[in-house]
Amino acid sequence: MTQLLAPPITPVDAVAEALRRDGHAVLDAAGLRDLAGLSGAALEAWRPAWDRLPADAYLRDGGRYRRRRHGSFIVDAGRVTRVPHRAHWQPLSYNALHGGLERWFEPLEAGMADAPAWQGLLAALGRLFSQLKGEQRWYVEAHPFRIDTTDGIGRPTPEGAHRDGVDFVAVVLVARERVKGGETRVFAADGPQGLRFTLAEPWSVLLLDDERVIHETTPIQPAGPDGHRDTLVLTFRRRGFQDPQPGAAPPTA
Repeated sequence: MTQLLAPPITPVDAVAEALRRDGHAVLDAAGLRDLAGLSGAALEAWRPAWDRLPADAYLRDGGRYRRRRHGSFIVDAGRVTRVPHRAHWQPLSYNALHGGLERWFEPLEAGMADAPAWQGLLAALGRLFSQLKGEQRWYVEAHPFRIDTTDGIGRPTPEGAHRDGVDFVAVVLVARERVKGGETRVFAADGPQGLRFTLAEPWSVLLLDDERVIHETTPIQPAGPDGHRDTLVLTFRRRGFQDPQPGAAPPTA
């Protein structure tokens, strides 16, 4: 069995400094629970929602390996507000594969999005990121993903190494079942520095300063039946959500 390269774990009381210094940090599951004041049971209560994710109908590489939902929130002074369902949109400059498309994914399940633990998680991350950028109103997009190996290979980041066009990104590993591959790679946006590792512990989280680093996850292959990798990706952005510019032409097929 291939030995996985373990991530460098940051103590929860040093995570803000690590983000400030390096532009990235990894918390183990205990660190995430401590940061957000959550119990393991509260997090595990969400796990069945990944079994109910609908297929991603917008994959432009012809794949069938991704399932997802989408939700949008505003975090302001610790208060979390769910906003009306909206399309997910990125410019081509940040997503060469799917940029320029209004992608209307199915909304998050209410049992997750309305849970007190969900509010606590978003509020805690907002407080952390405000330590670095000053007190902010954060515009948050939430993406639960399942990448599977039904067709032999699954691509967590089909767009390749990228930035998301936001301020901060949190990539929470929810499950990694019967797969090989799926190595996380983080690179400095303006230099050769980088690191690679594999998130393997459920509810561990990679935190990224999106202005300073680019990231990707390598494809997964099956290591048994029903192989899949489940994540929760949360993006935090100041000054509003990313939306299409008025009068912008749609991308060509």
